[in-house]
Amino acid sequence: MSGPFSDITDTIFADKSVLNESYQPEEILERDEEIDAFSHALQDVLFGREPENIFLYGKAGLGKTAVTKYMMDELKEEVEDRDEADDLYIHDINCNGKTLFMVVRRLVNNLLPEDASPFPKRGLGTGDAFDELYRQLDRLGGTHLIVFDEIDHLDDVNTLLYELPRARSNNYIEDALVGIIGISNNYTFRQSLSSKVKDTLMETEISFTSYDAGELRTILHHRADRAFIDGACDDSAIAKAAALSAQDMGNARQAIDLLRVGAEVTEKQGDDIVCDDHIEDARTLVQRGRLRNRIRDQTEHAQYILETIAKLEKRKEVPARSKTIQDGYEQVADAYGATPLTTLKSIQDHLSDLHMLGFLIRYERNQGLSGGQYYEYELDLDPTIVLETREEISRMFS
Repeated sequence: MSGPFSDITDTIFADKSVLNESYQPEEILERDEEIDAFSHALQDVLFGREPENIFLYGKAGLGKTAVTKYMMDELKEEVEDRDEADDLYIHDINCNGKTLFMVVRRLVNNLLPEDASPFPKRGLGTGDAFDELYRQLDRLGGTHLIVFDEIDHLDDVNTLLYELPRARSNNYIEDALVGIIGISNNYTFRQSLSSKVKDTLMETEISFTSYDAGELRTILHHRADRAFIDGACDDSAIAKAAALSAQDMGNARQAIDLLRVGAEVTEKQGDDIVCDDHIEDARTLVQRGRLRNRIRDQTEHAQYILETIAKLEKRKEVPARSKTIQDGYEQVADAYGATPLTTLKSIQDHLSDLHMLGFLIRYERNQGLSGGQYYEYELDLDPTIVLETREEISRMFS
């Protein structure tokens, strides 16, 4: 008796993992200038000197994290052959969704001896965590590079970036050297820091620009050679994925996603070779997936507002004024057992933010002396995607 998998006997993939987001390439392509700037900024580590602080800026998918991982691996290998270099410790922390206390506590627990009890989650404050961090850094000595990915998402980032770079000059540590590597998708992140933090950091800034179509083609060819069996992917499909991504975001992650999903479409349709049509089909699927992720990233109440406007769109009641949206939002929040925001101003603030983020189209209306000025809103995306995403989220938490 045949089962649901009986007919699946062939695959066009040789190694599908090279198309996954988690894949770390052994060679970094099309980032020679950034690697050279990174190398220069890290050279003090080779001579046992205090490392520079380094900040990497650029949109998601431009290689910041991959280049940093590559540079840390290369530096660790080089340090082993350098007599002047101290022992090198690399610490990676993703700051998204974390408080300052959580980040410092994570660092402390990474440094503690294996047989030590972890730093407690409760009962002690952030100052206590910093004190323990300094003790552990000095216990180990050597050079410590701390990589803070998505550092712009961290609360109270000013305290972190004021404390750590000054730890040695304030005599909090004596035997260890510390350098900070911050990674941010927000080009204006530095402007949000306090003036005393900016003066303390004295960092090297490395900006990652969007890839062009030629650079993305090079990256995709390199991945495709490893991902597919011989002859399973047309060069024109690679060129199309590169061109679509270059026109949209200049994002390697998006281009690789298009190639992977295009190959999955190819197999689903029973075809043997990835071609342009498969990439075009993948484009729709990838865009829908990206929108779903962006919706999930919004706050709970922002999602309720998006759901409200999606329902208004389904009923063809848009564009709608903020008061109309507030009435519908209150019903949506009640349906999920949540306490609605109580003021129209709070709804208008969310609407303004969602417009800035590209979720909404905003129309300015002027009714003259009788009606005054006001805004009306409608979605700038398919309402079905919003409603499907909200349904998926509610199922996860039900």
